[in-house]
Amino acid sequence: MSDHGLGLATARMRDAEVPDLAIATFARLYRQLESGATGLIREADVEPLRDIDRQADLASDPEAEAAALAQTVVIKLNGGLGTSMGLEAAKSLLPVRDGATFLDLIARQVLAAREQHGARLPLVLMNSFRTREDSLAALAAYPDLAVDGVPADFLQNREPKLVADTLEPVTWEKDPSLEWCPPGHGDIYTALQTSGVLDTLLEQGLRYATVSNADNLGAVPDAAIAAWFAGSGAPYAAELVAKSDADVKGGQLVVRKADGQIIQRETAQTYPEELEVANDRHVHPYFHANNLWFDLVQVKALLAEHDGVMPLPLIRNLKTVDPSDKTSTKVVQLETAMGAAVNVFPGAKVIEVERARFLPVKTTNDLLLLRSDAYELTDASHLVARRPAPLISLDDHYKLIADFEARLGDGVPSILEADSLTVRGDWTFEAGVRAVGDAVLAADDDAPHTVPSGSTITADGLA
Repeated sequence: MSDHGLGLATARMRDAEVPDLAIATFARLYRQLESGATGLIREADVEPLRDIDRQADLASDPEAEAAALAQTVVIKLNGGLGTSMGLEAAKSLLPVRDGATFLDLIARQVLAAREQHGARLPLVLMNSFRTREDSLAALAAYPDLAVDGVPADFLQNREPKLVADTLEPVTWEKDPSLEWCPPGHGDIYTALQTSGVLDTLLEQGLRYATVSNADNLGAVPDAAIAAWFAGSGAPYAAELVAKSDADVKGGQLVVRKADGQIIQRETAQTYPEELEVANDRHVHPYFHANNLWFDLVQVKALLAEHDGVMPLPLIRNLKTVDPSDKTSTKVVQLETAMGAAVNVFPGAKVIEVERARFLPVKTTNDLLLLRSDAYELTDASHLVARRPAPLISLDDHYKLIADFEARLGDGVPSILEADSLTVRGDWTFEAGVRAVGDAVLAADDDAPHTVPSGSTITADGLA
């Protein structure tokens, strides 16, 4: 049954002109799946990371910093649509501050870093087939961003979604584009080489890449970390952040007991009954920021060693073919994580970075936080916390961006004096609302309510 399914899937990929290496990578993961591999990692087989380098301890060396940044390219993962927030276009086109989108702020951060350090510092997007056109059109507003000889983007590969019961490629006549999915951000290694961008970057004298998600505006170009990485001689490095009590999920790096190798364990690779231990900051004190550094020379050598197919572990992702319709056909997506390359890079390094380098927007809770007065935007387009971030908890009335904007269109409340903000019920906020302490806004019914201009929200509700 699975041989038939793999044949159908690879034929569909060839018809869609998916590169041969991407098809070979898919076939490798398919064989792992059919053999019963789940990618799950037992807690008993790993141990926590200890005694790692820290950003706070890096010494300033302007010459080393300038030399490292002169050979660095900024790569942003820009394939996400933000479907969980109800978006149908690139999440990076969502306004974050004062009408500026993620891509606006990323472009401005790169231009500011160039001016400060005198480096070329190209910006290259890894787009998906759904995000490419709109994203490149948005960056056209920054003509100074282009660097001669370096492409503005490369395209992430795509693969068929597989019917969960048969492992054959799904057919979805309502919207055939939903029959396809990106193969996870671990595809970056395959896509860099199949697009020719890896060789182009090396030909342009660019040796190092700093890679991060487009929705993480904290991952700004950093000359000190670039110098640390270049000086380490490592092929690969991952940025980690010390957990707080609020950090209850996310991927992490652990040490495999069998051989002492650092490996990545995503949430999807954790046994459900072990999630509590995996997320316990007293057991595993760091989480993975998904900010990475590559030595492109060593990446090319490792790919050649493995015939162009990076041997990353499988992530078996169960979905429905239409993410917005939970009753649609159940499918399996074969994915890999780019951070899992730590498993196969000998001499990989890790560094603990400041929490300021981890500001992802995965939900409208995160968006409210970055739009609020708890953060300020610097002249270099860095988002800087004015105080420890309050915990935001909005209910399902605010889950989708259209509903969020409809209820907070006059401006998010001031949370500069808040330790947390919890909203339960259908509340529309007028301008000039303030939250103080552990602020709670709760409705006893599902009827629409209004938070009047000038109101203060406290632990006891509206005041």
